Amino acid sequence: MCIRLMTLLLIVLGSLPVSAADERPVASKSGFRQPDSKTQPDLFVWTDTCNVHVLRDGDAALLIDLGDGSVLSHLADIGVKRVEWLLLTHHHREQCQGIERIDRTVTKVAAPKAEQALFEKPNEFRKWFPTLGDTFSVYGASYARPPRKPIPLDEALESTKVFSWRGREIQCFDTPGHSPGSMTYVIRHGGKTTAFTGGVIHDGAKMTTWFDTEWDYGFAKGIDTLIKSVELLIEQKLDLALPSQGPTIVNPQSQLETYRSKLTAFRQSYVRGYPVFDSKPEERDSISKPTAVPLISQVTPHLYKLSHKTQGKNFAIIISDSGRGLILDAGLFPKAMLEEIIVGLRTHMGLKQIDAFWISHMHGDHFLLGPELKEKYGAKAWTLDRIADKCEFPRRYDYAALVSAYGDGFDGMKIDKPFRDGEMIEWEGYKIQVDWMPGQTEFGCCLWLEIDGKRIAFTGDNLFGNPADKKQNGHEAVVARNSAIFEEGYWLGSKYLKDLKPDILMGSHSFVMHDPAEFLGRYHEWSKEIIQHYRDLLPDKNYEYLFDPYWVSAYPYRVDFIQHETQQVTVTVRNFRETPQRHRIELKLPAGLTAEPAVLEGTIERKSRQTYPVKLTVNRNALPLGVQIVPFDITLDEKRYGELFDFLIRAKE
Repeated sequence: MCIRLMTLLLIVLGSLPVSAADERPVASKSGFRQPDSKTQPDLFVWTDTCNVHVLRDGDAALLIDLGDGSVLSHLADIGVKRVEWLLLTHHHREQCQGIERIDRTVTKVAAPKAEQALFEKPNEFRKWFPTLGDTFSVYGASYARPPRKPIPLDEALESTKVFSWRGREIQCFDTPGHSPGSMTYVIRHGGKTTAFTGGVIHDGAKMTTWFDTEWDYGFAKGIDTLIKSVELLIEQKLDLALPSQGPTIVNPQSQLETYRSKLTAFRQSYVRGYPVFDSKPEERDSISKPTAVPLISQVTPHLYKLSHKTQGKNFAIIISDSGRGLILDAGLFPKAMLEEIIVGLRTHMGLKQIDAFWISHMHGDHFLLGPELKEKYGAKAWTLDRIADKCEFPRRYDYAALVSAYGDGFDGMKIDKPFRDGEMIEWEGYKIQVDWMPGQTEFGCCLWLEIDGKRIAFTGDNLFGNPADKKQNGHEAVVARNSAIFEEGYWLGSKYLKDLKPDILMGSHSFVMHDPAEFLGRYHEWSKEIIQHYRDLLPDKNYEYLFDPYWVSAYPYRVDFIQHETQQVTVTVRNFRETPQRHRIELKLPAGLTAEPAVLEGTIERKSRQTYPVKLTVNRNALPLGVQIVPFDITLDEKRYGELFDFLIRAKE
């Protein structure tokens, strides 16, 4: 009986697919592994900043992705003397940052046609003067990660093309989603279908990163594209998937189907928690009443806002008994309209002067009329201190929707009073408090006061909707490029509002939400739910490393040498973990630029940040023309992430 059981067990075990953990090393001193040594003995994988897959034929090889190029120094371990082709699955720098180690007289390079410009003209996708509509950007913050130098392609591959190499036929499929034009390469050999999937899927039915699939302002374009690519791969009936990051996927069919289900469920939670385009005026504001000023409605005896005729624009005002005014956000409409409103308020509501205008958060559409209010009406600009620098010097940052991206002719505006978190000011008999309130962005605040018998909170863009509709939870867009880690964003901001217990929420863009207690409860519950979705979808237990595009960052993001030979940047490295974190970060410098230090090494204590001042010196004659990309090559606790993040310099117009 025992022998029969052992025999049965061996049969069962032999029928199971080889797991990623069973990938066989080629030799004890070799860094290569073989994901399918029995069926595909000439298929190898090497890992540095990404997985580099090697197809061998005699002493020649074809590589799929390159990483930092270290594979080239070890190919002799598997009998390879030359690389004839390099196929790149997508443009991300960590896939190809070792390209300068390739001998282009011997090795040809092919990549997806849909990303040809990203390879060959990378600097076009890093703007000194970003705009809202820049290609591959979320309102001016780029989600592309092009190489720091151009990579000319020998062949630009199109979907369904069959690429032939030494008797192997490699079918090309466009599978965007992880990047705008990424490609999967499929080989059918020995009765097996093997796919080199790039960043489409990570083992465990997970995403490779979040910040690469965030393509718009919370409308899920990247997610929808990724789901379609997953469905295309399901149709291929894969036996083996070889991703660019993480272990080999030995059960791709079941993982892809699970992944599709997870992405679909995630999408339902991710998209905004209110009807963005389909709500009726009374659902956006059911309590305001028309006034003698055509464009203005009255919320309470002293509080006014834009009427339903001006949907989506930003303007509210408190007018005191003495005729002094405090404006809450102002933007997205013409100066002539502002003048018409103010004339009407003077004529009918007793407005005599405007003391100040408050800015709820860093986005430019909330203070586009700031210069006009300052220059023509003598108003002072108020906001929270941690928001001020983003209003004054927006191009020092790489965030979404900064005022400089709106093209309205100003590159920043002086803040006259930066409030401290929790600071209270007395104005015209009212006690006004300003608190840090993150959510849609880390750089937001809540101004609140007791007025006309109500506790009213001005909440910026954190939540919108109709509190009476129990299907709505109100959350606005999830955008990582707003600096929006949930535990210091939506989760914290929603808890703050829930505890504040306001009677009326004055949302920006003409929303008034009254009796919001249950609404705020749903909002807070959603904030916990979406965190769990990201933890389930992203393969790092500290999901923030794959969500946040700023955990290594430079200030300023744009460093200008037009009038200076030396400049200083401050590099910030963040630890999201509960344990200390070691790091090594090398600045990959263009010709003509030196850095002191050029390598940043250290240990960061749990849940903290460390900053490094770096002195940059330019040799103007050696530096190329135009904007130059300076990537950070990141190693964290011995894991190579590669050139994930960057900053920009220029020294010549």
